[in-house]
Amino acid sequence: MTALDHQATLPAALADRLTDEQRVALLEAPREKRLETLAAALGRPEPEVLEHLATAAGLDVASNLETDPDSRGLLPARLVHEYQIIPIKFGAAGTSATPFAGTPEQLRTVPMHIAAAWLPDHAMADWLRTFTPRPLVWHLAVPERVHQLIIENFGVGSGSLDDSDESYIAPEAQQKEEEIVDEDAAVVRFVTDVISQAITDQATDIHFEPQEGQLRIRYRVDGLLVPVPVPENLLRFQDAIISRLKIMARLNISEKRLPQDGRINFKANGVVLDIRVSTVPTIYAESISLRLLNQKKEAYTMDRLGMSAEEQAQIVNILDYPHGIILVTGPTGSGKSTSLNAFLRKINSTDLRIITIEDPIEYEIPGVNQMQVRPEIGLTFADALRHVLRQDPDVIMVGEIRDKDTAEIAIRASLTGHLVFSTLHTNDAPGAITRLVDMGIEPFLVASAIELVIAQRLVRRLCQECTRPQPVNKVKVRENLAILGVDSAEAELIESLKSPVGCDRCRGTGYRGRVGIFEIFRLNDEMHELVLKRESTRTLADCARKHGMRTLGQSGWEKIKTGLTTFDEVLRVVTVTDS
Repeated sequence: MTALDHQATLPAALADRLTDEQRVALLEAPREKRLETLAAALGRPEPEVLEHLATAAGLDVASNLETDPDSRGLLPARLVHEYQIIPIKFGAAGTSATPFAGTPEQLRTVPMHIAAAWLPDHAMADWLRTFTPRPLVWHLAVPERVHQLIIENFGVGSGSLDDSDESYIAPEAQQKEEEIVDEDAAVVRFVTDVISQAITDQATDIHFEPQEGQLRIRYRVDGLLVPVPVPENLLRFQDAIISRLKIMARLNISEKRLPQDGRINFKANGVVLDIRVSTVPTIYAESISLRLLNQKKEAYTMDRLGMSAEEQAQIVNILDYPHGIILVTGPTGSGKSTSLNAFLRKINSTDLRIITIEDPIEYEIPGVNQMQVRPEIGLTFADALRHVLRQDPDVIMVGEIRDKDTAEIAIRASLTGHLVFSTLHTNDAPGAITRLVDMGIEPFLVASAIELVIAQRLVRRLCQECTRPQPVNKVKVRENLAILGVDSAEAELIESLKSPVGCDRCRGTGYRGRVGIFEIFRLNDEMHELVLKRESTRTLADCARKHGMRTLGQSGWEKIKTGLTTFDEVLRVVTVTDS
């Protein structure tokens, strides 16, 4: 019996450890999610389960995958996407092989090595034999890496737009007895694929950008814009894709001269997204931006935000106050709303009435009254806040203080016995004080109301699977520490720091996820006097540092020393003026 004969079903050694419900869930999961599903059912880490699965099926696990360009063109995109497989280079010792230079007849005898995200079966093998006579050698591989290579080589959604071979009809199309896939259906599936892939990549934004001779698609992942590989024939579908997005957002598809805003309620694979859509006309076609808001996503705790025990203690102490204002500052995308959400969850209890005013509502918090502002009908932050004060709240969260009106009402609320959370756009924590004064708020009101200001940034977190310590260049470390406002003498105490490497788990980037760095500013008597004198942000910052405030640069250095991130990441988000 060949290895493939064992692979039509899950090997008995593993199947016997699952319940009937778990087996059904495993078979119903997409191929790229089956390893994750099996690992969860067995309660074991995915790398360990992958090894067990391969051993039980008589296969090996391929790592450091590299696509075989000679074989890639033989397989249609729809088949590759459906089965989550990719032809790979594979030498005698598991290293990349050199391109084959023989005759076509000789090539027919050269094995095609296929990396699969899940166990291959006879149907899969039969389909591949339709497109190549070469012998097939199967390998299991990390599903994320297989999927990434498919995207890199064929493009996101290429399985939906693939018209290179009409003889292959995906299994789901067969089940629906669809013999001909029309263009409209292909575009619908393509848009769904693009959004679904963005969810998988944990992107916060998707940008469809018409350029000369191409439709560029980019995701914002971990705060950085990432070009998305797209199918070669995408330009042909550009107008249909733009129209599809506008229809989903209930926009006027005939209006192409004016910007429009809308929203999409997107549901797929158990994920519910509130997507904010913005269109603007450009010289080639309309550019469309999508902001992805997953209302059901897992909430962050203060630990998961990346706060140290000392930082948490400082904040929790103020969270227990019955009144005052706690501000979180930083640029767009620095995690301010996520931090406020974590604070609210920390204090949420049945004896507190908590009301939030948000735009948009990014997280649902059980037991909290959450309100969405609607400026188009006159419900602004300031108007909503006036009404909320009549609702007998104990705690109020205002999504953002954008103007003097909102600031005055928030401060008045804090001075009349309410704990108020909000955000501001400033470079550092002391800058929030001068920003409020510049808005026209009297300094004595600011000094009386503000209890705590937290400035924050998000930096990419090193992948813990592949990061390795590297010896440091102490001259370079001293230069970097000087930029971050840290005592350069600390460089003498450091012999090595962790660096990004790149592996199948982090898709070769060396980073997975993000972690916060924080600057916590609390006014004391001396700083109260400086506020009343309308002193500058720099003067307030100098005084705060003198009294022990740790700056963003210093917080970033702590994350670097503990192996969570790198100098490059911290320097990317912390400017010289922050120090």
